[in-house]
Amino acid sequence: MDMSLLDLACNIATGIAFATGSFFLLVGAFGIVRLPDFWSRLHAAGVIDTAGAEIILIGMMFQTGWDIATLKLILIAFLLFITSPTATHAVSNAAFVAGLRPQDLKKDETEQTLSDVPTAAIPYRSMLPESEPAAPSKSSSGEGSA
Repeated sequence: MDMSLLDLACNIATGIAFATGSFFLLVGAFGIVRLPDFWSRLHAAGVIDTAGAEIILIGMMFQTGWDIATLKLILIAFLLFITSPTATHAVSNAAFVAGLRPQDLKKDETEQTLSDVPTAAIPYRSMLPESEPAAPSKSSSGEGSA
């Protein structure tokens, strides 16, 4: 196989990887700006971190050849692949525990989900006295509006 043909194939593969990675980055960036709530935006940020950056790193690996730089890029890609979803999960878990709920949540499952979490870890619960309920009930009869 001719060396110039191999270089051409490597350049084409790099271009495809860069274009695909850039597409994921652009779609994720538009998602962060345009999506309606925190949860959707967090998903878009996770796509940017994991898919977009990984594919661009693969394109860089095509250009470096078999060198120590390729090994470093593989290590960066591996760490990014492990830490990005972990960080996204940690942020979403902290937001859920803090009381932030998805916009289209039909039923509030907070008490069922957080029943095994200590009350010190839930800020709004630890400030309430034990006798009061966690969420005040709304009265539709209009009593007490004199």
